[in-house]
Amino acid sequence: MENVLPVAVGAAIGFMGVLFGSWFTARRQDRMWLREQKLKAGIGFSTAVVQLLDHLKETRLSDDGPGANELANRLQEARSALYLLCDGDTVELADALARRVWRTRPSGGRDDIRAEFSETLDLLRRFTRQLRKEIAGA
Repeated sequence: MENVLPVAVGAAIGFMGVLFGSWFTARRQDRMWLREQKLKAGIGFSTAVVQLLDHLKETRLSDDGPGANELANRLQEARSALYLLCDGDTVELADALARRVWRTRPSGGRDDIRAEFSETLDLLRRFTRQLRKEIAGA
């Protein structure tokens, strides 16, 4: 009977170690999955923004490239993923950027429209920095 108690205590400690290790591993995997999903959504959103900006400014896309509707769908799909995955600050910047993209028009050499486009690019940079910060903190 004296040998049973140390064995039982050792087994209980070992079992608690296994439970803690499993819990810790599961949490780590969840954080890694969330980080990866945020990264994918951010890349999809940023790519769609840049391609749509190019399209709306009437710069040249390849002839076999996606049209405005497909680009808008990609943008909205990525933005929806950001809504589900990201914090409020990141979502607000994504919304502001999407609204800004839809107001983009060909510059035709006009300085005011070029300035608007520059502000849109600055907003894209702010969104990217915010998303990076959020992913690093996840």
